[in-house]
Amino acid sequence: MRLGVNIDHTATIRNLRLGTEPEPIFAAMLCEASGADSIVAHLREDRRHIRDRDLFLLKEVVRAKLNLEMSCAEEIVEIACMVRPDQATLVPEKRQEVTTEGGLDVVTNFKKIKKVIERLERRDIAVSLFIDPDKRQIDSSKKVGVKMIELHTGRYAEAKNNKEQDKYFKELLEAVNYASKKGLVVNAGHGLNYHNVTRVAKIKGIEELNIGYAIVCRAVLVGLERAVRQMKALIG
Repeated sequence: MRLGVNIDHTATIRNLRLGTEPEPIFAAMLCEASGADSIVAHLREDRRHIRDRDLFLLKEVVRAKLNLEMSCAEEIVEIACMVRPDQATLVPEKRQEVTTEGGLDVVTNFKKIKKVIERLERRDIAVSLFIDPDKRQIDSSKKVGVKMIELHTGRYAEAKNNKEQDKYFKELLEAVNYASKKGLVVNAGHGLNYHNVTRVAKIKGIEELNIGYAIVCRAVLVGLERAVRQMKALIG
């Protein structure tokens, strides 16, 4: 299984004191050298972590796959078309949220999302949709024309007890099987860490897990190289 490492929170640390360190580009290079199969960065509309300069530099230095998480906002779409990352993952975005709180509502925003997908694909950017493990959203994703989705694992990751975790794991498992039968490439992520990732990594049909916060947190204690290698080993 492939591992995508989200480096957003290396930029969060840098921005806390309006400084220049740690440099997200160096973090990306170290993650790649440690086994990451792709580098994920979210250019949020409020620029709370990754900034425009970071994204353009990442495009120059990343040798694996650069996966840009992004909203459908016009400004962000224009930047994505200029940078031309290998992949764009469309996500919902609210200014007041601490982190992405749920999946993209493809059913409600079908026409807008379709237009953004078409613009990105004209620039040879592969597009994925970050959605909840819900059949209606999977059906709409297939209908809108993407070949790839990323299932939101937040409910599983944030479960308060084993019974609740089992419930959301089953929901995730059913969604993976359903999407795979639809011919979609299935990735997954959000909230996964060193304690809960193994179960998800065993689901047949998931091709890539995208993980960031947990890796950066562990890197504070053991270093980024070791943190990436440990996660890579856990997902097999």
